[in-house]
Amino acid sequence: MALQWMILTYVVAAEAVIALLLTLPSPKAIKSTIVSFVSLILQPALFIVPFASFQLLDIYWKKEHRLMCTSEICTASERDRFEKSIYKAQRNVILCAAAILLYWSVYRICKYYKEIQSLEAVEKRFKEQ
Repeated sequence: MALQWMILTYVVAAEAVIALLLTLPSPKAIKSTIVSFVSLILQPALFIVPFASFQLLDIYWKKEHRLMCTSEICTASERDRFEKSIYKAQRNVILCAAAILLYWSVYRICKYYKEIQSLEAVEKRFKEQ
């Protein structure tokens, strides 16, 4: 069960690095190369959105069907295990939300950069005329 969370963790880390690379100031040639490379990666990386969404649904389902340990019948170890599972679920929700948000951010950054390039090309054509 932990493999999916490790995969999601690595994907979030990679998305964070890509977002950082896209937002760092760099020369125009390097920036356009990075944006074109990331744009090629974005479509196959779209799998992360349904994957993270499915994991969110799984967390919700497990929350709804989790045994509650709130009465005095529960032992201390059962209460600790219950609290630990709640904390892990909260961490995993944050991880899923970060994966989706970072993917969207990288997508929008690339799209804005491409729009800026096209507007610069139009401006250059108007200046030449």
